[in-house]
Amino acid sequence: MLKSWLTSLLPARSNTSQRERLRSSAGAFLGLALTSFVAHYLLGDHAIWLVAPMGASAVLLFCLPASPLAQPWPVIAGNVVSGLVGAACVQYFGTGALCAALATPLAIAAMFALRCLHPPGGAVALMVVIGGPAIQSLGYRFALGPVLLDCVLMVLAAMVYNNLTGRRYPHTQQLAHPNPHATKDEVPTARFGFQPEDLDAVLRQYNQVLDISRDDLEELFLKTEQRAYQRRFGIITCGDIMSKDVVTAEFATPLADAWREMRQHRVAAVPVLNRVRRVIGIVTTSDFMTHGGLDDYHGMRRQLKEFLRPSGTTHSEKPEVVGQIMVKHPRTASIDTPITELVPLMADSGFHHIPVVDHEDRFAGIVTQSDVVAALFAKNALSASASPTPSSYQAA
Repeated sequence: MLKSWLTSLLPARSNTSQRERLRSSAGAFLGLALTSFVAHYLLGDHAIWLVAPMGASAVLLFCLPASPLAQPWPVIAGNVVSGLVGAACVQYFGTGALCAALATPLAIAAMFALRCLHPPGGAVALMVVIGGPAIQSLGYRFALGPVLLDCVLMVLAAMVYNNLTGRRYPHTQQLAHPNPHATKDEVPTARFGFQPEDLDAVLRQYNQVLDISRDDLEELFLKTEQRAYQRRFGIITCGDIMSKDVVTAEFATPLADAWREMRQHRVAAVPVLNRVRRVIGIVTTSDFMTHGGLDDYHGMRRQLKEFLRPSGTTHSEKPEVVGQIMVKHPRTASIDTPITELVPLMADSGFHHIPVVDHEDRFAGIVTQSDVVAALFAKNALSASASPTPSSYQAA
């Protein structure tokens, strides 16, 4: 019984890779090193130039850069406000046990009120009370001097390092799937399954501080739904449903030739490949419309002819070839990518055609919205026909 209880107190095994652990540790080292050297240079040997709570801030900034508690406003404002609260407590209550007990709770209340909750801030408030005469003599200057300087330097280091190593920082709140059409309608995948209002209601009911942003939490739920769907219906990959005999173009393909091919084959998009058949862009009918000035439907036929007609000169301000109007570096998928991963891209983000590449990153085919819809419909129909009916259960 005791062993079971003690075992239950152990944290779950971390799913963090060794590479991510090394990335976080290296970031904390670089951030603290930069802060130490710069602060020591600016403040000098005879001043307090690095405060201990920066070690705790480094954990949040480099290990948990997506945490709401690790964003620039909580880091800077949380630590500085807590330092000011600690200095005020020393001024009004002295440095006894009562002041030590009050400083951190009052700092927490202030951080909640200013929406800058940052755990190391509690340590900053307490540090002012128990840090001795060297800190207490500075009063409010401690918060507005070394604490503020250290926080700014740490945040700047986190911005550079996290983004260079593939972690978005600051981690601003973003819609999981913004509507590409800029209308008030929810994106298609948000019209089934759980709704944002459901998540908000559960969070209010939970009524605790979460160390994860709301948009990340929603994204995790959506990805979990995708995996559950794959487990239920099986995995269909892009390689299973893609079109392989695809009309393609090169950078130097004349616009008129590309338009003629698109019209002849009745396709709305053409992947643009280089000489080794790697995808460098994609051109769609909307690109022709946009660059041809065809938003005004009056005289569209004449404008299109004028846009497609070669200028006949070596230098022209008018686009002449596909490479000048294509969308560069388009979103691609691998032949092994499950098509369920394409549903949010096509339904929510407005992608209608996604080029597919093989294991050598060479063009292999293209998947359209129609391909995905047909595959999902066929899979659902097959699953429904294979499911036992109530009568078969009774017969069994």
